[in-house]
Amino acid sequence: MIGKASLHNGLYILPTSPKIEISKSFTALGKVDTVMLWHFRLGHPSFQYLAKLFPALFINKRPNSFSCKVCSLAKHTKSSYFPSTYKPSYPFALIHSDIWGPSRVKNADNFSEDGDMGPGSKQMRPRVSESIIAELTECNAALSQQRKKHQIPPTLAPVDALERYTQLSSHPLHKTNKPGISSIDINLSKDIVATGGIDSSAVLFDQTSGVILSTLSGHSKKVTSVKFVAPSNVILSGSADKTVRIWQGSEDGNCDCRHILKDHTAEVQAITVHATNNYFVTASLDSTWCFYDLSSGLCLTQVEDPSNSMGYTSAAFHPDGLILGTGTTEATVRIWDVKSQGNVANFDGHTGSITAISFSENGYFLATAAHDGVKLWDLRKLKNFRSFELYDQDTPTNSVDFDHSGSYLAIAGSDVRVYQVGSVKAEWNCIKTLPDLSGTGRATCVKFGSDAKYLAVGSMDRNLRIFGLPEGDASMES
Repeated sequence: MIGKASLHNGLYILPTSPKIEISKSFTALGKVDTVMLWHFRLGHPSFQYLAKLFPALFINKRPNSFSCKVCSLAKHTKSSYFPSTYKPSYPFALIHSDIWGPSRVKNADNFSEDGDMGPGSKQMRPRVSESIIAELTECNAALSQQRKKHQIPPTLAPVDALERYTQLSSHPLHKTNKPGISSIDINLSKDIVATGGIDSSAVLFDQTSGVILSTLSGHSKKVTSVKFVAPSNVILSGSADKTVRIWQGSEDGNCDCRHILKDHTAEVQAITVHATNNYFVTASLDSTWCFYDLSSGLCLTQVEDPSNSMGYTSAAFHPDGLILGTGTTEATVRIWDVKSQGNVANFDGHTGSITAISFSENGYFLATAAHDGVKLWDLRKLKNFRSFELYDQDTPTNSVDFDHSGSYLAIAGSDVRVYQVGSVKAEWNCIKTLPDLSGTGRATCVKFGSDAKYLAVGSMDRNLRIFGLPEGDASMES
């Protein structure tokens, strides 16, 4: 270090005093020179260790007063900058710096790789720029136009097919000593299923061939959420270890961890991907949600409401991409304007933590699950219009999922139930109940496959179960 600067009128002034402190490692006088000589000869041990070997060299000298430039440089690690679509909209919104670090060990002035800013401090965020807001708005307009022309695809599985769904297969994907699947997502274009496990790993499974493609290891605690970003072969995983990992997949099925995101201070409970596939949001028990640029892994904003002490347990983007829904530990569903990051509505009425939320494809309905069952909300009038109390008071509802067409709703608790979507006034009829075959009494997550032609179900054992019609059943055709 050559000096310390002081803040004056918004600028840091470095004094020009000739009394600049010179690193002790370059002082070649007397015993100092001998200390450094032995430090080099012995392969750069710590000066504290050297003082124990040669106490005579450190008479009237403190071991921590010595420093070695070679040791400092050897502790540096390479950090690369990945290509990013993020474009700063104002000066100093994004700064790349290699002036110091990264170093895994703090230096004499307590600087380190993690950028510890001390207790109570908050990290500066670039924010969601005007260009990003314009991109989100443009996406919203395009999706709204498509929705006006929306028709139910002719390839969608009909009601009479779902009525005869049965278990087709069961696949042990996770470890026996820590069983349980906590999250499921499906790449609909490839029929690849991702599962997040209690065993701290995520597994990619080819549903068509029945083959495990890859096991993603790296988290130190259970994986609470997995999401595909299909066009770019990217998988996102969130964990109780407070981190989010961005995995880059390849055609041979292998995945490399591209980023480890450490912006949360408590369990990451949910991940949701924006319709642009360029951004995603994470929600955590630390009472914040983060908006990320996917390509860089940069957190553009971390939203914290000072009036809210509730941790977030679930999150989902509205199909149009300008609304975000979050579930909380205290039975409230909060609706956010993505552009302003403001809380625009709250839905109360549940008992217990919100375990899952899902928006319907038409954007009119929101399904929320909690300990007391499932509630359906009319987003046009912001009110609850139907509730399902499905299980006893000791059995929570763990998962809800609208299929991609918005025609069916699946609910998971002590079993899995499939409803045909109605309207605010028309009934939502249960067309199929699938028993929990895990023996645990807890179906933890459920997801519709392409065209609702199968259901992927996770439970508190280690098996992924696929439900559908047996091969060759002609009644799949509508």
